Amino acid sequence: MRYIPLTSEDREEMLGAVGAKSIDDLFSTIPPAVRSKNRLKIPGGSSEEKTLNQLKDLAAMNIPASAGGTFLGAGSYNHFIPSAVDHLTSRSEWYSAYTPYQPEISQGTLQAIYEFQSYVCNLLGMEIANASMYDGGSALAEAALMATRITKKNEIILSNLIHPRWREITATFTKNRDISLKEMKDDAYGRVDPKRILEAVSSDTAAVIVQSPNFFGCIEDLESIGKVCREKNIMFIVGVAEAMSLGLLKSPGEFGADIVVGEGQSLGLPQSFGGPYLGLFATKQKYMRQMPGRLCGRTTDAEGRSGFVLTLAAREQHIRREKATSNICTNQALCALRSTIYLSLLGKRGFADMAKANFNAGAEFERVLSKSKKIKMPFKHPFFNEVVVELKRDADKVNEKLAKKGITGGLDLSRFYPVSKKMMLLAVTELTTKEQIANLVKGLEG
Repeated sequence: MRYIPLTSEDREEMLGAVGAKSIDDLFSTIPPAVRSKNRLKIPGGSSEEKTLNQLKDLAAMNIPASAGGTFLGAGSYNHFIPSAVDHLTSRSEWYSAYTPYQPEISQGTLQAIYEFQSYVCNLLGMEIANASMYDGGSALAEAALMATRITKKNEIILSNLIHPRWREITATFTKNRDISLKEMKDDAYGRVDPKRILEAVSSDTAAVIVQSPNFFGCIEDLESIGKVCREKNIMFIVGVAEAMSLGLLKSPGEFGADIVVGEGQSLGLPQSFGGPYLGLFATKQKYMRQMPGRLCGRTTDAEGRSGFVLTLAAREQHIRREKATSNICTNQALCALRSTIYLSLLGKRGFADMAKANFNAGAEFERVLSKSKKIKMPFKHPFFNEVVVELKRDADKVNEKLAKKGITGGLDLSRFYPVSKKMMLLAVTELTTKEQIANLVKGLEG
């Protein structure tokens, strides 16, 4: 996009077109009492060179993840991204976050989305996936809404070991829809107990939602939870915040999940201070017409040639609003493209190797932690690459000291749960070295 500054002549012409004599005249309808009479206290114009230097100084205040290691996960993970992902997605043909409407000029983008959907189906073990959602949180909220549409019931049971932000988004989406969210307090146990689900289920329950690995990093017993859901004839929804785990663990679909959602940041997207990220959404084919978002399909034209088109878009601008499955108006096309390229570069074996490297890093982390007399691991459940520890000092104080050594510490769990301020959530990935782990543990003990 070109940058064309506004000239005085342009300004006069625009004002004249709307019948205003000046800028003050243009804003004359705003009551004087609420109009500022002073100039805003912002710096004046600056040269490009000076501005770049200021930005470099600000950037230098950050601690790069490569400095002393980063152990902050909690839904966003520091994974290696091949340079080819950046190179290929930088091509101008992809410069749009939007799903293309015109198949006759967008076959490349549509095919990329189709391939993305295929990858998501394989990863999650499901029959059909959409073109992506905004992020894992919005995907989870849409899954809850979808379950109530299918079952005609209005109660959703969800574990409080689902990412706290995802639960907040779900609460916002359901707030004015006569949908009841029943939250199970699983944080004291480290993971969901299927017996507690049995106690929580009622005749109004539409679905049970869990996350695995959950927010504490523990791998949930999806087999037992799925069995309870089937016995009670309620929908089983699984969220996956660390998509890398899917390269090693059995997919939620293999445990009979009805809807699976996830965050795709680990699949080739940089952490980027929190976004943009990528929501994964997949379900069984029998629920296809209730699936939110967009769907790209493969078909043939009148001459029998293979092609790709958008299909089954039951959104509110296409059909009556009360019949729409979602009012999300697009997908995360560029982020989905990055994930498609990332997965194609790694291949099935490479992705499994990457997941195994994460698991091995977690095992090494556990081995070092187990030798410490000052650090406890309160939960003994299996985990992938993230774990909760209990320290001798408050987590925020420890993080301050770690930062001075160039180490990004973990998450203070007391921000989201009624737990001790000494509880911290720590993550490792394939990029974490043994030396970084050793330095972290020294910092946690000191």
